[in-house]
Amino acid sequence: MKIVVIGAGIIGVCCAIELQRDGHEVTLLDPGPPGGPQAASFGNGGWISPASVVPMAMPGLWRKIPGYLTDPNGPLVIRWTALPRLLPWLARFIWSGATVKQVEQTAAHLAALLHDAPQRHAALAAEAGVSELIRRTGLLYPYPNRAAFEAEALAWRLRRDNGITWTELNEHELHQREPTLSKHYRFAVLVESGAYCTDPGAYVAALAALAQSLGATLRSEPVMGFNITKGQLQAVLTPSGPLSCDRAILAAGIASAHLARLAGDKVSLTAERGYHVQLTAPSLTPRVPMMPSDGKMANTPMSTGLRAAGQVELTTPTAPPNWRRADILLAHLTRSYPGLASEDVTRWMGNRPSTPTGRPMIRRSRISGLIYAFGHGHIGLASGPATGRMVAELAT
Repeated sequence: MKIVVIGAGIIGVCCAIELQRDGHEVTLLDPGPPGGPQAASFGNGGWISPASVVPMAMPGLWRKIPGYLTDPNGPLVIRWTALPRLLPWLARFIWSGATVKQVEQTAAHLAALLHDAPQRHAALAAEAGVSELIRRTGLLYPYPNRAAFEAEALAWRLRRDNGITWTELNEHELHQREPTLSKHYRFAVLVESGAYCTDPGAYVAALAALAQSLGATLRSEPVMGFNITKGQLQAVLTPSGPLSCDRAILAAGIASAHLARLAGDKVSLTAERGYHVQLTAPSLTPRVPMMPSDGKMANTPMSTGLRAAGQVELTTPTAPPNWRRADILLAHLTRSYPGLASEDVTRWMGNRPSTPTGRPMIRRSRISGLIYAFGHGHIGLASGPATGRMVAELAT
């Protein structure tokens, strides 16, 4: 078949690879370069974690909403100006985590995408000739004490119920393993199955090149809409004219909501903004990626420097960046590693495409021939290969 993949982020390039493997004629469309700084794939924390099955919406979340609106320094903030537009999404978001049973169901869905993510990425990177970009070192979760860990009992039970195992480290074991970490942390959990990517932007670019080597065509142009006749997709509309196809895969991240509306579907998707700071020449570097419990941010030793990525800012995609969010990351990074310094710090912001349930949309549209593959939120990088395989199966 002739298949157009809309979006060349991690989801789009993985879809293109899998569709090309199945013998289809694939065209990959994106106005920006694969892995470029304009894409959410570029700036994430690089984590490839089977343990990322815990949804953001958990029981009792509604009690925290006033704090999210008033605390500018919290790990999750909601911009007042965007609140009227966000209310329908927020209502579904809170409801999706209202009961333990609901979050158990979401965790099981996410586990299906993530359980073998490190193995899938290692194989893809090897095929693309960039094996060095995927490191299977394990992922570390430091806590101030064991009580702080036990306060997150439901989250860790969801992980255990979905096959995640871990090793507990006491204060001595933790600081033997990570001597640069602040003494504030006296307990940790090591998830040994976790992996990470040392340069997500370069990795996505390499996978796009792999898709092309398999026969896919990459075109640098936006999508303006669809030609649909009697509920059947006929073509994808671009500035250079209609591109006829048998199938189209919508994997355009946050732009997917607008394009889905053009196809007649109203989807619940919001810009869950994330920020990062990166120290390009840090005076010290942790041995493995860490996520300190009191910051909820990924501290990742990248090939380009030490990156702290995280934060959640709910607002409209076109709102200007609030660089104070990046400064919060930097302040927490320097507190976590005493003596950390760098003369060169870069800041970045991107829009995670997030559904209120925390489950990505991987399904057929109401339009015959149009398939959705977006809304991956925090797990886009990790779930790319599994999503690509699922989409290839949906296409046939």
